[in-house]
Amino acid sequence: MRFNTKSERKGRRGTESQKEEVLRVGRMTQVVEDQTPATKTSHCQRDNALLWRESHNAAQCIKEVEKWPPESETQHSDSEEENQEEEESTSCPTDAMQVGDPAERNHLAAPDGGWGWVVLVATMLVLSLTLAFPSCIGIFYTDLQTEFNATNTETSWVPAIMTATLHAGGPLCSILVERFGCRATVMVGGLLSGLGMAFSALARTITDIYITSGITGLGFCLSFQPSVTIMGQYFERRRVFANALSSTGTAVGLSSLPLISNALLSQFGWRGSFLILGGVLLNCCVCGAVMRPIASGPNKPRHSQVSDKPNNLSLQQETKGLKDSVKTALCGFIAFLHRHMAFDLLVSNARYCAYAVGVTWMTLGCVVPLVYLVPYATHHNIEIDCAAFLMFILGLVNITVRPTAALVLGMPRFRGSSSFVYVFAGAVLVNGLSNCICGASASFEALLVYVVIFGLSMSVAGSLLYTVLMDTVEMSRFPSALGLLCMLESGTHLIGPPLAGMLVDHTGQYSYVFYACSVCVSTASLFLVGFFYFLDSKRDEKEKKNSTKTLSDLYQKPVVILDPDCQYVSSKRRASGNTVYVTSV
Repeated sequence: MRFNTKSERKGRRGTESQKEEVLRVGRMTQVVEDQTPATKTSHCQRDNALLWRESHNAAQCIKEVEKWPPESETQHSDSEEENQEEEESTSCPTDAMQVGDPAERNHLAAPDGGWGWVVLVATMLVLSLTLAFPSCIGIFYTDLQTEFNATNTETSWVPAIMTATLHAGGPLCSILVERFGCRATVMVGGLLSGLGMAFSALARTITDIYITSGITGLGFCLSFQPSVTIMGQYFERRRVFANALSSTGTAVGLSSLPLISNALLSQFGWRGSFLILGGVLLNCCVCGAVMRPIASGPNKPRHSQVSDKPNNLSLQQETKGLKDSVKTALCGFIAFLHRHMAFDLLVSNARYCAYAVGVTWMTLGCVVPLVYLVPYATHHNIEIDCAAFLMFILGLVNITVRPTAALVLGMPRFRGSSSFVYVFAGAVLVNGLSNCICGASASFEALLVYVVIFGLSMSVAGSLLYTVLMDTVEMSRFPSALGLLCMLESGTHLIGPPLAGMLVDHTGQYSYVFYACSVCVSTASLFLVGFFYFLDSKRDEKEKKNSTKTLSDLYQKPVVILDPDCQYVSSKRRASGNTVYVTSV
C-alpha cells in the first residue's frame, strides 16, 4: 500500500512495531506455560512474577490488536481527525489560546509588564484623584462653615461622608466588577464623582452638600477599588513594587490638589472651584478606558458556581411553601455575603481578621489630621497659603519616599517575605506618635517637622497596605476581602471627623484632636504587632512539631518493604526487633 505523507508512514511503522512486540511477548508466554513443575521451581519467584505480568499484558495487547480496524479504515479515520484538527485551529484561534498550557495561562494571568505598566500609570492617576481628594476639602472648610453658618461638627460631616462612601461601596463595587469588569466600573465611577462635585456647586444648604458628597464618594469607590484589583491581576512577581509605586499617586494628589484648590478658591470661590474640580474628576473615565482585561469576558471567581446554586434552588422550590422559600432566600443571602463581602474569612482566616480589626481601628485617627491640619494652622494665625504649603510638603515627601520604598521592598531578597506586616505596623506606630508634635506646638516650624515625619511614615504604611492584604488572602478572594475591609473602614471614617468636630466645639482646642488621633493609631499598631507575632509563633511551633521526629518514630516500620509474594530469611543474631535483613529471595 502506498503512503502519501510522513505522518502516515510513521503511524504504519508504529503499528508494525507494536504487533512485533505483541508476538514476541506471546512466544515468551508460551515458553512459560510449557515449563515443567521442576523447571518452574528452579527459577526465582520474582522472575516468574515478572513473566506472568508480561504474559498478562501480552494477552491484553493481543485482544486490542484484534479490535484494530483494517488499514484502510485506520488511514481514513486518521485523515478525518487531521482535517478536523485543521478546521478547529483555523476557526477558533482565541479558544486555543485560552485553553493553552499552564505556562501560557499563567503568563496571561500575570504578565508582570507590557500593558501592565500602562495600567499602573492609570491606577496612579485614579488614586491621586480619589483617595487624596478628601484632604483638599480642608481648604474649603472655613468657607463652607461661613456660607452655611455651620458648626465644626456639621461641617466635618462633609469629608466624613465622602470618605465613608468611598470605602462603604465595596460590596456594590464587587458586584459591578464581577458583572461588567474593572474597566466599565472605573469609568462609571469617574462619571459619578464628576457629577457629584458639579452638583455640589449648586447646593443651597449643608444637607445638599451631604448628599452630593455621598455621590462623589461612591464614584471614588467605583474607581479606586477596581483599579487596585486589576493591578493585582497584571502583576504577581513584581506585585510589591507595583503596589508601592501605585500608591505614589496618592502622594501626587496630596501635594497638588491642595495647591490647585487654593488657587481656584482665590479666583472663582468655592462654588466655581467645585465645578472645575468636577471636570477634573472626569479624567477617571479616561484612566478606566485603558484598563483592559487580561482575558476576554468578565472575570468571575471560582466560587461563582457555588453561589449560583441557591438561585436555581429558589426557582425549583417556589411551590414548596413559605418555609422552603425562606430557607432558600437565607442560603442565597449567605452565598451573596460569601461572594462579595467575604464574611467567612473573618472566621476561617485569623490573619485576615486581625488585619481587618487593626486597620479599621487605625483609620479612626489616620485621616482626621489631614482634614484638620489646615483649620488648625489658620486658627493659630498662619496664613492660608502657608497652610496649603504644608499640605504640599506632605505630598512631596510622599512622592519622594514611596518610589524608594517600592524599589527597596521590591528587591528579590524581600519577595515572599512574611515580615511586611511588621514593617507596616512600625510605620503606623511612628505615624501615630508624630501627631503629638502637632498637638504640642502650633508654630510653622513645628508643623513643618510634623508633616515631614507624618509623610515618611504614611508613605511606608501606604506602600504596604494592599501588599499585606494580598499576602493574607488568596488572590481569587482579594476583591471580596478588599470590599469587606473597606466597608469596615467606612464606619470609622464616618464617625472620625464628626467626633473630632464635637471635641473642638466642646473644648475650643484643636490640639486635643491630634492627641486623640495619636492614641488611636498607636494602639492599632501595637495590636497588629502583638497579634501577628502570636499567630506566627503558633504557626512556627506547629511546623517545628511536625518536622521533628524521634529515632523510634523513624524505625517503627521495616526499612525494606517486601512484596507479599517474596520469601525472606532474617538473621536473628544480628537483627534488631524492627530491622529486617533480607538474605535470600
